[in-house]
Amino acid sequence: MINEFKGKHYFLSNFYSAPVMFEGLVYQNNEAAFQSAKVKDIERRKQFCNLDPSTAKRKGRNVLLRNDWEDIKDEVMYQCVKDKFTRNLDLRQRLLDTGSEELIEGNTWNDTYWGVCRGKGKNMLGKILMRVRKEIE
Repeated sequence: MINEFKGKHYFLSNFYSAPVMFEGLVYQNNEAAFQSAKVKDIERRKQFCNLDPSTAKRKGRNVLLRNDWEDIKDEVMYQCVKDKFTRNLDLRQRLLDTGSEELIEGNTWNDTYWGVCRGKGKNMLGKILMRVRKEIE
């Protein structure tokens, strides 16, 4: 089991720097791509393209969420993760090298939707990573 995306497993994190394309725009990391999708306006999305992940996350907290965000956020994350690990061949291999390990986005910031904190959480990011790993085998 890989229970946190730090150290040698940091490449699994959305904060890892790797080009990602989402709906025709290239971002510097998954976090920026994901946060940009919270708005529909393409010009607003472009503002996220060159942001580091921390800045993108902060900016994403201050946008007016699109009405369908709760319905599409899992699919957006899947598309971003899939692009990251198909576009970047070295990362693809590193994901495949995790074999059949369970991937858990363990965290201390109380994210119990995308990860697991203090033993509780849906681990949606981990599940998406495992889904992508299976699809690219």
